[in-house]
Amino acid sequence: MLATCTTLRLAAPRSAARFHACSFVQAKETVESLTSRVDLRGKRVLVRADLNVPLAKDGSLTITDDTRIRGCLPTVQHLQNAGAKVVLCSHFGKPKGEVDPALSLAPVSARLSELLGQEVPLAADCVGADADAAVAALQDGQVVLLENTRFHKGETKNEPGFVAELAKHGDVFVNDAFGAVHRAHASTAGVAAHMEHSVAGFLVEKELKFLSGAVDEPARPMAAVIGGAKVSTKLPVVESLMAKCDKLVIGGGMIFTFYLAMGHSVGDSLVELEQVEIARRVIDMAAETGTELLLPTDVVVADAFAADAASKVVGIDAIPDGMIGLDIGPDSIAAIEAMLQDCQTVVWNGPMGVFEFEQFAKGTMAVAECMGALTPKGVTTIVGGGDSVAAVQKAGLGSQMSHISTGGGASLELLEGKVLPGIDCLDEQ
Repeated sequence: MLATCTTLRLAAPRSAARFHACSFVQAKETVESLTSRVDLRGKRVLVRADLNVPLAKDGSLTITDDTRIRGCLPTVQHLQNAGAKVVLCSHFGKPKGEVDPALSLAPVSARLSELLGQEVPLAADCVGADADAAVAALQDGQVVLLENTRFHKGETKNEPGFVAELAKHGDVFVNDAFGAVHRAHASTAGVAAHMEHSVAGFLVEKELKFLSGAVDEPARPMAAVIGGAKVSTKLPVVESLMAKCDKLVIGGGMIFTFYLAMGHSVGDSLVELEQVEIARRVIDMAAETGTELLLPTDVVVADAFAADAASKVVGIDAIPDGMIGLDIGPDSIAAIEAMLQDCQTVVWNGPMGVFEFEQFAKGTMAVAECMGALTPKGVTTIVGGGDSVAAVQKAGLGSQMSHISTGGGASLELLEGKVLPGIDCLDEQ
C-alpha cells in the first residue's frame, strides 16, 4: 500500500534523449517552409486563429486578456510581409449556431487593429455576400476578420455546404488555432481539402514541437505533474504518460479517489466511486513500468468549500469525517520540489488544489515556482491546461516557463497520443 510519497522503481531508467521535434511535426508543412518556396503575393490566405479571448463580466465587451490575439500575430505579420491577403476566422464562445451580438468578434477586430497598426475590418458574417465583399476588397498585405464561425451550425458539424462557402475565401489555408485543432470542425479541418496548400502557423508549429517532443523523445529524467478535479478526465493522459515518463506526480481533487483505492477515509472530499478500480490499476502500472509515482502524504482539509473556510493540515490517513480536502500539504510540496530537482523535462497539467481560493493555492503556486526556478537551469518546462496556465499567469511566472500551451483539450489529447484532426489535414512536407 502507498503510505509514502514514492513507489519503488522496478525497471531500468529510460534512455536519455535530446529534446527535439518529433517526426510527426517534421512531416507537416509550415507557413515558413511554404513561403520559402511559394510566392504568396496576391494570394488569399485563410488563417484559422484562436481568438476566443475572455471579456469583462460587466457587459462592457472589454477584453481582459489578449494573449490569444497576440499569439496569432507572428503568422499574420509573416503573411503580410509575403504580400498575401490575410483572411482571419475564429470561433468566439458557444452561440450554438445562432447569431448572438454579445459573442461578436467586434472587440477582437478593434484590438487586432491596434496591435497591427492598421485597420482590421470585421465582415458582417463569415460566409455569404458580406463576407465575399470584404474579402474581395482586400489589397496585398491587408487583413480582414470574418465574423464568428459558430454563428452557423455548419461550423461544428463540418457540414460540406458550409465548408465550401468558407473555403471560397482562401487559396491557401493556415491553421494557427492550436486550442481548436482537436476538433474536426469546418474552419479547423474541413476547409483544408479545398485549398492549394494547407499548412501549420507559427503558434501551432511551436505547440507541436514542445508537446510532441516532450513525450516522444524528451531530455531525461522526465516528470509529469498531473492535477485537476477528476480522475476520469485525466486518466487517459495519466496512462499514456506512465509509459513515457520517469516520474509522475498526481495531485488535485483526483487524489481522493486514489486514497479511497488505498483504503483511506476521505471525509467529504471529491471522489469518483466508478474510478476506484482504475486508480488501483494506475498504482499497479507505476510498478510495472518502473515509473516513480508520487501521491501527496498530507492534505489541507476544510470545513466547507469556501475561501474563508476553517482549515488544517492532516496526513492522508487522518482526514476527518465531514471535512473536504482542498489542497496538498507542506510535506507533499517539499517532496514534489525534491523529486523535480534532477529532471530535464517537466510537463504540468492541472492544479494541485482549489487555487482560486488563496488559502488553498499554496500547492499549485509551489509547483509553478519550482518549475520557474528549473527553467534557467536548462530544464524544459511545459505548462498545459487552462487552470494550470491561469495559475502560472496569476503568479507572474509565465515568462519563466519554456512553453505555455494555448490549448487545454488539444494539449491533453496530444499528450495522450491522439491524432488531432486540425493537424492531420495539413500538407505533408
